[in-house]
Amino acid sequence: MNQEQESTPLRVSLEQLKPHKGNVPYNLERVQERVISKAGKVDVLVFPEAVLSGYFLEGAVSEAALSADELAQGIGIPSPDAPDIVIGFYERWNHRLYNSVAYLSKEGGAYQVKHVHRKMFLPTYGVFDEARFVEPGTEIQAFDTRYGRFGMLVCEDAWHSAPGMVLALDGAEVVFVVSASPARDFIPSTDGRPGNLAHWDRIGPQIAAEHGVFCIISQLVGSEGGKLFPGGSVAFAPDGTEIARAPLLEEGSTSVTLDPRAIARSRTAAPLLSDLEQALPHLQTALDRVSGRSTPGEANDSPPRLGGTQAEPADGRQGAWSDGLQSRIRDGLLDLDVELVERALIEFIREEVCRRRGFERVVVGVSGGVDSAVSLVLASRALGPENVFGFRLPYRTSSQASLDHAGLVLDVTGAHERTIEISDPIDAYVERYETDISPMRKGNLMARLRAVILFDQSARLGALPLGTGNKSERLLGYFTWHADDSPPINPLGDLLKTQVWALARHLGVPSEIIEKPATADLVRGVTDEDELGISYHDADPILHWLTLGYQADELHQMGFEQEAVETVQRRLESTHWKRELPTVAVLSSSAIGEFYLRPVDY
Repeated sequence: MNQEQESTPLRVSLEQLKPHKGNVPYNLERVQERVISKAGKVDVLVFPEAVLSGYFLEGAVSEAALSADELAQGIGIPSPDAPDIVIGFYERWNHRLYNSVAYLSKEGGAYQVKHVHRKMFLPTYGVFDEARFVEPGTEIQAFDTRYGRFGMLVCEDAWHSAPGMVLALDGAEVVFVVSASPARDFIPSTDGRPGNLAHWDRIGPQIAAEHGVFCIISQLVGSEGGKLFPGGSVAFAPDGTEIARAPLLEEGSTSVTLDPRAIARSRTAAPLLSDLEQALPHLQTALDRVSGRSTPGEANDSPPRLGGTQAEPADGRQGAWSDGLQSRIRDGLLDLDVELVERALIEFIREEVCRRRGFERVVVGVSGGVDSAVSLVLASRALGPENVFGFRLPYRTSSQASLDHAGLVLDVTGAHERTIEISDPIDAYVERYETDISPMRKGNLMARLRAVILFDQSARLGALPLGTGNKSERLLGYFTWHADDSPPINPLGDLLKTQVWALARHLGVPSEIIEKPATADLVRGVTDEDELGISYHDADPILHWLTLGYQADELHQMGFEQEAVETVQRRLESTHWKRELPTVAVLSSSAIGEFYLRPVDY
């Protein structure tokens, strides 16, 4: 910084926007509105990763990509006091596609591209598949602006220590990180934020304090195909302290003033960057060695590996777990921040029903069980009870208690109520065509007819069907294919049954619905546990570990009963087909869902 810059505070605004998926012109207009409204009030506006299109575009990246010059032109002619802009976008450059962030500065009556950083680390795991659709960048460098020397990173770039280090060594005083980090891990916490943001709260201060720089993290907000972006953008001072934070799950602007003098104070108190500069030649030698560019002084053909040898425990159980660890594996394992989950699911319903699909109302099949009760309550809070239509769809053998409990939760929520008997059409089919039908087939027939009726009522009312199936049922394959799983929106599908019970208590679902044994009520007197051979309380922790990649023998070492593990694993592994769309023979290079890829909400 020059002398004037060293004493002039930098006014930054963190801009949280919910992009309309794939609608680049509309999103550009919204960015332009923010730029106009902030003229003269701030120096730099910071927009998140992929804010012009939404993040999960899959094969549609090419349709939304812009050149950096097109981006600058699209924002329009700046006013004399217009702010500079940091903005994430899908970029077309040199006939290739990138996930990029641009810095635009007002020069000569127009926005000019000052610098573009192209994301180097492309996540391709879990929900991410970036490397399939964009190419990695190959450069990291700081750049000069009228306000000082800055650096920019995109999301996972910041998860690695080297990019922040390179920018600091290159003279950056502010590091802007644009991110689209989907919310996950809604576990109890002291700060009421999902686990992914808690991780960012470790990354940001580390970048800032290690190098004596300001670290500004701009997070996307909104919902894309069920993946919620939580917002919660944040700014950290050069000593790692938090100086501003944007709200969760909401659009808006959050202003923060950066005092350049804090950089000098931080670097004087903790001269870590100076230490790094002195050690850099030695680090470079080590980097050359580990990257294979030079030969180490002493070869080691067989470096030791963690876990290469293991002594057998005294009790004869290989890798046995202590009793204390066993209790920690079970106690609180599936606990949720239920208040945050409620907020997230209400936002999910509003976003996916109204904004993404253009509906205002939903229809819900209300069985009298806890799952449909929770979906009904969430929908009523998200859309208002006047926009929620609950249907009781009993067969003549349905439990009267189930009917009463369905009526109870409908009364509690104030949602519209209608009862449609399915006995006559089921019996007519059975008596005329299938007199020897098995109880299981008849139960599936009921479930599918209920789905048919809900979709017909959806068409009559102009209301979207809302699902009620939980994650335990989905993983265990305990549902009727193309019936319980057919609604296009499902708020509960990533909550295990025991977590649904916990959320139900938080939401105030009547206790008689929560406490009764779980049952599909398709065969009189038969509960879920009768059919599954295991309770949800026993199955859910096993499902948790199996879906994280743990093997059956490891679960046994943790203290889980072998028979229970085998029961859960057998159902999990034999029902993958029920969790997928119908298998189509791939005959072309444009097969839907294989080569031709577009997200559900594009």
